[in-house]
Amino acid sequence: MHKYSKQSRLLLAVDCIVFGFDGETLKLLLIRRDFEPEKGNWSLMGGFVQDKESLDQAANRILKQLTGLEGVYLEQLFTYGDPDRDPMERTVSVAYFALLDINQYQNQLSTDYHAEWFPLKKTPKLIFDHQEMVEQAKKRIRYKAALHPILFELLPSKFTIPQLQTLYEAVFNATIDKRNFSRRILATGLLVKLAEKDKAGSKRGAFYYRLNRENYYAAFQAFMNFIPNPDQLR
Repeated sequence: MHKYSKQSRLLLAVDCIVFGFDGETLKLLLIRRDFEPEKGNWSLMGGFVQDKESLDQAANRILKQLTGLEGVYLEQLFTYGDPDRDPMERTVSVAYFALLDINQYQNQLSTDYHAEWFPLKKTPKLIFDHQEMVEQAKKRIRYKAALHPILFELLPSKFTIPQLQTLYEAVFNATIDKRNFSRRILATGLLVKLAEKDKAGSKRGAFYYRLNRENYYAAFQAFMNFIPNPDQLR
């Protein structure tokens, strides 16, 4: 079979934007780039797509290779193709975002490439157009979280409603009324109340809950209007 003639070379890459929650703070996972250009500067997890792999396969391989992480929620975000985005060579990048509970995956995290968690509000300067990728991922997650319960991917197997509210407030960068939030989330039928309490925050403590996985999948497409317009939350 003949190849396409008179076509210029184009590299295809994948970049992974990994968000994690530790029960208190929403964070972003970054690595130090180990080659030029921008060697030593902070970067998302990225690499080139190999000849015989799909984009999803490449994203999962790159994430595991650079961080040790696998089996996490991973979703394709957007394609970045500005001709000058990589000063070395014309490279198109397909960005993915991942959501995970930091505590669940802490032992799996590899230090070979010096992966490090940063609070989302205190991230260092990133190479190329990686900050643009992060900002677009944040917008996508806010949109999806208002329609679907995807933020539960960031939570441990048992959690409190205050922890869940902290997560939603971090994602939407807003303050949510405590009683209204509790009423709305309990009305979804997604939570199962446990007998155990977390007493770290107060003597009275807060009951732990777990996610009802059966209801989670059944209600995933029917989560509309759980969060009002973010502009109304400020």
